[in-house]
Amino acid sequence: MSVPWTFADVKRHAIGVILIVALFAAVLALNPLKWTNKASPIRSVDTVDAMVRSVQWNRVGIYLVSIENGPSVLIKDKRPHLIGARATIERVTRDNGSIFYRFPE
Repeated sequence: MSVPWTFADVKRHAIGVILIVALFAAVLALNPLKWTNKASPIRSVDTVDAMVRSVQWNRVGIYLVSIENGPSVLIKDKRPHLIGARATIERVTRDNGSIFYRFPE
């Protein structure tokens, strides 16, 4: 019975196989973090005053919003918001400690 590949073929493709396996392992390692954050219930929602600084629009707007007396954050939203306008955003804290920001609905 003949083998359709040889050891030389395996050595020639080893780097590609290792890279693909490493990429697959990285994707599997990072996805549980997203699943955990989405499954964790919301603990609190606080309103925060902010200003819309810029936007990148590609089907969904990604807004750079600067929080008063604080840092700038990125927020995804399908609704349009004016650049330079003051906005009220929500700081959402989940039970697992993760924090994200969103525009109120």
